[in-house]
Amino acid sequence: MIKMKDIPWKHIGLFAGGVLFGTAGIRVLSSKDAKKCYTHATAAVLRAKSDVMATATKVRENCDDILADAKEINEQRALAEEAAEIADACGEIADTSEE
Repeated sequence: MIKMKDIPWKHIGLFAGGVLFGTAGIRVLSSKDAKKCYTHATAAVLRAKSDVMATATKVRENCDDILADAKEINEQRALAEEAAEIADACGEIADTSEE
């Protein structure tokens, strides 16, 4: 026979408290006010996402512009180096023909 003092009342009390707290929590989380709060929070997150995406698009466009400018600079530099090499070669040919 089980004696009353052998029953783990502390554990049973904790279990019952957890069930009550869980049931009350579910009711609070599914209330109309809570749903309205969730809706406003979700709307705020969507607005933030839109702002972040707009900023990312601007950054991407600026990076594309920077890349195009860098390529143009490299092309101009390559043309200048090629022109300098041609000028040096022409100068060498002129020097050898004068001798």
